[in-house]
Amino acid sequence: MQKPSKAGSSSVTPAKRGRPFGSTTGSGGSGGGASSSAAAGDPGSAASLFGPSLQVYSNLVDENSKRIVLALQSGLKSELTWALNAITVLSFKEKDDLRRDSVPLCKIPGLLDAILQVVDDWRDIAISRDYTKPERLRSLGTSALLSGFGNEDAAIPSSDTLASPGGSTRAAEDPISLKRKCPVGWWFDEDGLFNLDEEGRAEKQLCAIAASNIIRNFSFMPENETIMVQHRHCLETIFQCLEDQNTAEDDELITNMLETLVNLAPVLDLRILSSPKPSFIKMNEKRAVEAIMGMLGSSIKAWHCAAAELIGRLIINPDNESFLLPFIPQIHKRLVDLMSLQAIDAQAAAVGALYNLTEMNMDCRLKLASERWAVDRLIKIVRVHTVPEVCRKAAMILESLVSESQNRQMLMAHETTFVEILMADGKYSETFARILYELTAKPNSKMSSARAVWGNVS
Repeated sequence: MQKPSKAGSSSVTPAKRGRPFGSTTGSGGSGGGASSSAAAGDPGSAASLFGPSLQVYSNLVDENSKRIVLALQSGLKSELTWALNAITVLSFKEKDDLRRDSVPLCKIPGLLDAILQVVDDWRDIAISRDYTKPERLRSLGTSALLSGFGNEDAAIPSSDTLASPGGSTRAAEDPISLKRKCPVGWWFDEDGLFNLDEEGRAEKQLCAIAASNIIRNFSFMPENETIMVQHRHCLETIFQCLEDQNTAEDDELITNMLETLVNLAPVLDLRILSSPKPSFIKMNEKRAVEAIMGMLGSSIKAWHCAAAELIGRLIINPDNESFLLPFIPQIHKRLVDLMSLQAIDAQAAAVGALYNLTEMNMDCRLKLASERWAVDRLIKIVRVHTVPEVCRKAAMILESLVSESQNRQMLMAHETTFVEILMADGKYSETFARILYELTAKPNSKMSSARAVWGNVS
């Protein structure tokens, strides 16, 4: 339902996905009008959503750009909080918003790396305490007993035992093999200098969530798209967050990263993950697509809807086709399942993705037509869905399927249903008229030539 426009604004810009209520109000006028509405206590203004005590001057970036980056890199609580709050406010901008105090990434050198460092700091401590490191072979200092690199657990020619600084004693053990598990040191067993308590971990987590929200806000600005899709560390961090959705990641952080990818998808080329640029995580194209497939298979509606939309946008770029083609059968099956859900946004996301996939090549159209329940659910969406654009795309998908001669025999079973829609609904009558023409008026090419040879053309 459309909100009534407020006094003093000529129109209301529709909110992007995930934007808070009232985030687009007040953009019709100048920046001074927006700030005056916030100062007046307007609950729908964007500035009032950040709290009454936080004020950021318009020339903050010009005067403190280096301090913002250094504050993010410092890790100090007060400096980090100030920088995250300031950048959160300054990064909040719609694509159609004309705010003057928004901050593009190109204006502050090193800002994106500093923000990613905040996320990396949280990911470094997000592993559970009972995590066991993988085995590794130690070869340095194998001839020395107490070098710290070799057999430090080997028997010592003495009757004494080693006492750890924590006060506990450890009896000497015979070396069984050089290949052994590297235990977590005694200094990690207790909370102290090298550990964070639960409160410290919670603060790190909140900082990472705030940083992911800033990255998401940056992805809404067209001037940031090129910088972000060419920043390998940024993309690797995003895909790894999606990949680790079932471990220690925060749900809000994953949602922010997923929406960032959705915004960047039209200009994203997955080949950046195999480029010679420095890699921090060793992420490749296959792992990236597998991470997206994990989000598509999620039971959380916001995640699988965004993943379906992401796939539909990624496939627009021909350079991404080779990475998505091996997963086409799984994608089709999951998207057909999403069309059976009652949520109209899930149905819309699935239809939008299928619409782009069927335009890719003939093999995708053949596989989708052979997918169980695919045609039936597309027909149902045309009949009952409330959004005309979704119905139009579902009808166009059916037209793409019938354009392949191998699919016509399968679609002939629905000929009566096509006729009913043609006669009942005038909005899509032209599309279904073309579908019926393809089914009935175009014979198979081999049969046509045979009839011409034998003179059996009626």
